Amino acid sequence: MVELIAPASDSHVGASKIVSELHARRIRPFFARVAKQIFNVRRGWSFRRFRPVSDLVSPVGEPGKTGMGRFISAPVAVFLGALFLAWPAIYNGFPLIYPDTTDYINGGRLIATALIRHHPSPYYGLRSTIYSLSILPFHLGVTLWPVVALQCLLVSYVLWLVVRSLVSRKPAARFLILMLLLSLLSSVSWFASFVMPDILGPVLYLCVYLLVFARESLSRLERLALCLISSWAIASHSSHLLIFASLCFFLVLLSIRHFNRAQLRVGLELTAILALAVGAQAALNGILYGRFSQGVSRVPFVTARLIADGPGRWYLEKHCGEPRWEMCKYVSNISGTSTRFLFDVNGVWANASADSQNRILQQEPSFALAAVRAYPLEQAEKSASNFFSQLITFDLESLRPHPLVEIQIPRDLPRTQRQYFEGRQARNQLPLTLFTFIQYGGVVASLLCIAALVPWLWRSRPARLLGLGLVIAHPVVVNALVTGVLASVLDRFEGRVIWLVPLLAALCAFSWQESHAAASTRA
Repeated sequence: MVELIAPASDSHVGASKIVSELHARRIRPFFARVAKQIFNVRRGWSFRRFRPVSDLVSPVGEPGKTGMGRFISAPVAVFLGALFLAWPAIYNGFPLIYPDTTDYINGGRLIATALIRHHPSPYYGLRSTIYSLSILPFHLGVTLWPVVALQCLLVSYVLWLVVRSLVSRKPAARFLILMLLLSLLSSVSWFASFVMPDILGPVLYLCVYLLVFARESLSRLERLALCLISSWAIASHSSHLLIFASLCFFLVLLSIRHFNRAQLRVGLELTAILALAVGAQAALNGILYGRFSQGVSRVPFVTARLIADGPGRWYLEKHCGEPRWEMCKYVSNISGTSTRFLFDVNGVWANASADSQNRILQQEPSFALAAVRAYPLEQAEKSASNFFSQLITFDLESLRPHPLVEIQIPRDLPRTQRQYFEGRQARNQLPLTLFTFIQYGGVVASLLCIAALVPWLWRSRPARLLGLGLVIAHPVVVNALVTGVLASVLDRFEGRVIWLVPLLAALCAFSWQESHAAASTRA
């Protein structure tokens, strides 16, 4: 028991002894338990297998713990990383927007009115109702800056967890170096500053890496946060759902020969994430439309893609004598791209009646099957061409000013229209060509860096880094396949994920440097 009253003749020494014993028996174990829950730190400030935050929690003055890691905490690092990501919006003077942005803004307003005031609307937009509703409390129809702040903080937080899982020496300093390089040399900052759900796709895939390959580096609270972020990302865009499902299936195939109870637990967690996202979307659609489904407002992407590729148009031209095809009514107006077919004011979809649109959607599976059967080789060749075109198309041209935005902003965001029109995006003064060139150069340099490190990766075989490589390679390829083949070739589709390649290259370089330094120390 600690002596609470020291002798009067040696009160100063006695007080010091009391403080020392209290610190050893009570205070230090208490903070060790707190740190164990927050940072996954083991007792005695040691780490089992991995040391994800050693630089942040080690005492000042310990060997190897100097520099930035001594005084930058995780929240500060995440905040600074988010600030780096927001530089395009700050430079522009306004968040970067797209014609679809106002669809999300209007959709959220209509959904909230239906849920709170019980005033249903026949139309809530073509986009994700979950994303529309979830960003409403941040912008409230007044300003879009809080939405950009939310997205930048989420990206920075997930990237911090990724870096922490792979880097044991000075993670804060290396994280900030990585964020600065990625923000300037890749598309991540542009899409984080973009009021669209595009950035949530790569965030989702990084969450999968953390939950599958780096669980030991996460606390329970962090795992819960990643699960919620993942569910939101899945529900925010239909392509995220497809790519997530294919990524999980791919990982199951890789692990099926060595399946164990731990992998079963991870599989159940990913299944719960998917179920939460699909269930939330279906429940919200059930409340709004009166029927439970994953998506109610649909457009015939496959029909438009087949017609733009050629086989769909050729099939209609030969079989429009058959009255069963609704598309035969518009055969004289089906030239052009799939974007024109679906979204142009003079396109087929905009000019079709509601009943005609429903019949086109109902006939889409049978029409697609008939067109592909009639021209299988031609469609396969065109789909392959679209896939490769999408894989190498990731410039920033979608951030150019759009005529529709000039109409929508005064109507949907009247309080911020002056800021938008004074911004560089509206005046077409963003250096998009320069940063497109930098981005392409960065991707090529990153691929060369990864190729140069392949011998080291083969010898050392770092499990987490190889897992991250699998998780990044799969979405980059499948994203091009899904969007290029089923939708259209658009720069922002691949641009939203291509920054994962420089991320992987930088983390490979950091890991190689740490391995080389450790080998030199042992020698």
